[in-house]
Amino acid sequence: MADTVAGLLRRNAADPDRIFTILPEGDTITYAGQFARSPGVAASLRRLGAQPGDRIHAQLPNCPEFFDIWFATALSGTVLVPTNPQSFADELRHILDDAIPVVSIRGAAEVAEMRSGTRTTPRDDTGEEPGRGAAILCTSGTTSRAKGVVVTDTNYVAVGNAVAEQLAVTAADRWLVVLPLFHANAQYYCTMSALVRGASLALPPRFSAGGWARQARTTGATLASLFAALVRMILAGSAQPLDGHNRLRAVLFAQNLTATDAATFERRFGIRLVQLYGMTETVLPPTMNPVDENRRWDSIGRPLPGVTVDLVDRTGTVVDSPGTGEMRIAGRPGETLAAGYWHDLQATEETFTDQGLRTGDLARRDSDGFLYFVDRAKDMIKRSGENVSAGEIERVAGEHPAAAECAAIGVADPIRDEAIVLVAVVRSGHGLTTSDLLGWCAERLSAFKAPSFVVLVGNLPRTSVGKVHTAELSTRSEIRTLGSQPHVTRSPTAAGLADCPKGKSTTDGIVT
Repeated sequence: MADTVAGLLRRNAADPDRIFTILPEGDTITYAGQFARSPGVAASLRRLGAQPGDRIHAQLPNCPEFFDIWFATALSGTVLVPTNPQSFADELRHILDDAIPVVSIRGAAEVAEMRSGTRTTPRDDTGEEPGRGAAILCTSGTTSRAKGVVVTDTNYVAVGNAVAEQLAVTAADRWLVVLPLFHANAQYYCTMSALVRGASLALPPRFSAGGWARQARTTGATLASLFAALVRMILAGSAQPLDGHNRLRAVLFAQNLTATDAATFERRFGIRLVQLYGMTETVLPPTMNPVDENRRWDSIGRPLPGVTVDLVDRTGTVVDSPGTGEMRIAGRPGETLAAGYWHDLQATEETFTDQGLRTGDLARRDSDGFLYFVDRAKDMIKRSGENVSAGEIERVAGEHPAAAECAAIGVADPIRDEAIVLVAVVRSGHGLTTSDLLGWCAERLSAFKAPSFVVLVGNLPRTSVGKVHTAELSTRSEIRTLGSQPHVTRSPTAAGLADCPKGKSTTDGIVT
């Protein structure tokens, strides 16, 4: 069977010379070699008591061992639960308490030891049911806690086929994978489109703004995927004579770029930027630009074949084109949409409705059918391609004994999409400084979630029903301009992407 992750791996492994991954040192792993690595890991999972349907937690950076675990779960019928290698204890505790994995793997050395376990033959493998829950991918939602999105084998194969078709991927293509493998983008768009066509992956250990062009050139990559913030980080470095010497034919990106940045990037590297839109929950990118001359880099594209995207107003009424409204994606949960949220029936019913998946994102459609992202209706902050929950930051900061109440907002940042500003009211009779609160958050939140700035105020503005008026906070001049300022008020331990010393990795595997 080839309509499962395990089936695709098995099919490609039939060609003993077909390359699957290119490693940083130039070494390669073939599909056959990868297929030979995973059964031993699957056997070790069984010896540890894992049964089909059980959750397997993996906390690994980008490395071949991540694929060992992923494919071992596919072969054994268990469920992959990948997390950020730099997650803090509180964040990880919530995820693990929810997923209740029977095995937790936290390093490549553990996987290497598991590989030496007794191998099983392909006939013994049980991960051949397309509709089974294959993975639980953690995503920040509108609440203050991460939710687990259930992804099936059918989902994985569907997104692989959709992206491969749109980009005309062939076995000769090679993805440069610099986004973290625990993230949906690298799994959905890169890995799965490669698997369905027998293409290969170049796997640097992490993203490097200064080294991205060299990585593309030396690995022979033909395709790549980035976030807009990473494009800006690359452009922040000086141009080099060999920047355009690569085989790249298209680079996917998500989130908005300025016309100047887009034109500069395309000219400097001699490639085409292709914007798309997608969520962990949508699995397939509902909208994507064509790769040919009809693409519009400032648009998130048109709906893919077979995908229906409605724009609806606050009453749920479909908005006529051209018009603006919240995107609602029609589809079948477990097939073209994720199966739902793990152990969260209420959130599943609220998001995966009979009328389609509610994205919480606003877009406008022009007369040619192209869609343009407008804004997020959800209370989220977009930082360097990652969704950060304002509620989670507020919850953590509000636990400080001297903080009466807090509001976290995003302000425009020319490099990182948005900078995180925490606005706090000091509890009566207590002393509190900005450094106190920055340090408190830095010790309890991953670096990409920690606020860049703290502003102390006497009170927070309220709406007519008593909610914090975050829109009003965002318009205050002393807050609005913070995103363009150096992040000098922060505790050193709260360093984020732009403040990380050159060559040092941050919590989401990105190096500046």
